[in-house]
Amino acid sequence: MEKFGFVGLPNAGKSSLYNALTGGSALAAPYAFATTDPNIGVAKVPDHRLELLTEMSASKSSVHASVQFTDIGGLVEGASQGEGLGNQFLGNIREVDAVVYVLRAFEDEDVPGIPDPLEQLRILEIELTLADLESVEKHATKRIKAARLDKSLTEEVDALESALEILSDGVPLYRSDIGTERLEVLQPYFLLTGKPVMAIVNVGDDQLLDKGPAKRVMSELGKNADVISVCVQLEAETSQLPLEERAEILDGFGLGDGALPRFIQRAYHILGLRTFLTTGEKESRAWTFRSGSTAPEAAGRIHTDFQRGFIRAETIQWNELLQAGGWAPAKEQGKVRIEGKDYVVQDGDVMDFRFNV
Repeated sequence: MEKFGFVGLPNAGKSSLYNALTGGSALAAPYAFATTDPNIGVAKVPDHRLELLTEMSASKSSVHASVQFTDIGGLVEGASQGEGLGNQFLGNIREVDAVVYVLRAFEDEDVPGIPDPLEQLRILEIELTLADLESVEKHATKRIKAARLDKSLTEEVDALESALEILSDGVPLYRSDIGTERLEVLQPYFLLTGKPVMAIVNVGDDQLLDKGPAKRVMSELGKNADVISVCVQLEAETSQLPLEERAEILDGFGLGDGALPRFIQRAYHILGLRTFLTTGEKESRAWTFRSGSTAPEAAGRIHTDFQRGFIRAETIQWNELLQAGGWAPAKEQGKVRIEGKDYVVQDGDVMDFRFNV
């Protein structure tokens, strides 16, 4: 399961966001280092397509795709040199697949901290960049020496030298033009700024209509990260209510279903994750796959036997299946395609695999 790590300064709202997403009960207190060990939880990916297919098939159960969120303790300036609980927290960030910056924009005199998302972003990027620089410097020296005897290391050394030059200028790798190929080569080093990035700007309920804080962060990060504005406290409080009450309150603020479903869907997509679906009387289910996967690779997400003995995949887009009214009428109308081993699965495909082991 793919992992997202919440990274921010103390009192930015990370633990409250974690609770809102996962239904957890992580301590959210107005003082630094309330979180020392990371909290880990799972949130389902909202998908209206799955709900419609479940209804169409009268399925006995419905299973959403899910992602894992890790609430990492607050970083402070100097974390890369061990300030606060820096080294421990930086180590926790290395274990996630993508970083979600939680940047505080709300003002509250009872909660310590700076309500300036750009200043928080500056501190976080400096600390992660310095930590990466130290790591790359250590590895680059060793690998350059080894490459003199082993020419197969040339590509790796080239990537390390490029990263070293970028990081030495104080630039996070995700802001640079280092390229996806070099980042892939550097994956074994678990570099903090080599991961996909999102930013959540945590606003107060009196700032819900103010797009300024999120726009400033968006302007700073540009195309390097997706940015979304969320009133974390409101989302956390309403997440504890029955669905009808929650919907009524969020609708009263003009938030519709709330910001969290949008955030989860965007987080899901920044890792190149997509969804195919299966549906029937027993179960309708959303399955996660990587963009660009072939039909056998998608089948392997269900079971390795499906991939090993793959024969073909009966395939139809979810909306076409709904319009037809089910598998049987869709086949009668000639809307179900037979796809082979080279087929690249598309987001929203409903699939029925045939295999023989």
